Amino acid sequence: MIKSQLSRLFGNELVRRVVRNSSYLFSATGVSAALSMLQGILAARLLGVAGFGVLGTITTFTSVVNKFASFRMGELVIKYVGQFTENGDRQRAAAVFKAAALLEFIASFFAFSLIWLLAPLGARYFAKDPGVADWFVIYGLIVIANLISESSVGLLQIFDRFQRMAALNVIQSLVTLAIISFVYVTQGGFLGILLAYLTGKVIGALGLTAAALLEATRRWGWAWWRTPLSLLRPQRRELAYFAISTNISASLSLINKDSELLWVSYLRNPVETGYYKLALALANLVQLPISPLPQATYPELSREVARRNWGNVRYVLRQGSILAGGYTLAASLFLLFFGRWMIRFFYRPEYLPAYPALLILLVGFLVANTFYWNRTALLAVGRPDFPTKVNLVLAVLKVAGVLLLVPRFGYLASAGLLASSYVLGVTVSVFKLRREVARQEQAAAF
Repeated sequence: MIKSQLSRLFGNELVRRVVRNSSYLFSATGVSAALSMLQGILAARLLGVAGFGVLGTITTFTSVVNKFASFRMGELVIKYVGQFTENGDRQRAAAVFKAAALLEFIASFFAFSLIWLLAPLGARYFAKDPGVADWFVIYGLIVIANLISESSVGLLQIFDRFQRMAALNVIQSLVTLAIISFVYVTQGGFLGILLAYLTGKVIGALGLTAAALLEATRRWGWAWWRTPLSLLRPQRRELAYFAISTNISASLSLINKDSELLWVSYLRNPVETGYYKLALALANLVQLPISPLPQATYPELSREVARRNWGNVRYVLRQGSILAGGYTLAASLFLLFFGRWMIRFFYRPEYLPAYPALLILLVGFLVANTFYWNRTALLAVGRPDFPTKVNLVLAVLKVAGVLLLVPRFGYLASAGLLASSYVLGVTVSVFKLRREVARQEQAAAF
């Protein structure tokens, strides 16, 4: 029975492409996750719970500010470069990538300026130590290195260059682990660990940019960057609407999902932030084979929606959910039974309070992973506004919950709110997608 199910699954060409592309990323993600886990173990043991919490605060602060200024150019590139490429319009495809890269370039400098200005406030109110403001600025240099990384990732995805992305991911992780190992052996300090993460991410970002520029030259010629943006004038409203919608959605997502450590560090203390950082890191293990799937699925869904192949769209989403949900359930059971032992053995007993938060988080991750495609599928069918609306409602509920519960119950309340946000947001999005696909399929039949 299992053999026949697998045969049926991989008999679909679209599924084979998704699995092949995600396998490149998964193999790299698996290696990178193992390396990242080693990095985390060494950093946690060297810095202690409070220092580990401050490290999480600085890295999350930079990520949140960067995402706030981001327009998610990768998603715009995938949708519109893919659309114009499908229609044989190479010039407009090049113009979209050029426009996306220019906008991201400006947004990156704006993000770094914000980090520079807000660093003293971040150090005082989140890290609870005004003396570490310079560390916020130092780590913020990652934003400069990521000048057009989102656009680059989108271009590499739409042209199936997943192997290059996977290789760069592994190289980045190896460099980071090598430096952290050196800092650990020599009993270096906090700054050494921070520079290790910074160096690895800079190498990865610059590698992605170089790979994307080479791919653009190969596809459109060395003069692609001279393509006039005026070619996009007929689509300027559509492109602007898509970019603004995804930016607002990403900004709201900062409140719902991406700023967890900042809420805990602001309303509680670095020690609880350290516990919660570890719980999130272990919970992310269940996403190992799942995290590449949206990247691999979105380009394929965009193509199939453009071709109106609704049968393929439904098939991929259904089979993807079966595979992702099955894996997540098995991984969650493993962490349920062995998570406490892992924390005690690898991270030291002082980190054991992270275990209850881990169990709470796994509930939300089970739902989010099973329907990993909920957001990208809505983008593919031309509804970038709906995730924004969902995130707006969730943001209001999340802020209210955080202000009421986290000061009293700490990081466990934050874990519960995040899990609830995943369950509610994903459920609403899946129902909306089903209705939208049915509507467009019916419209195409007339």
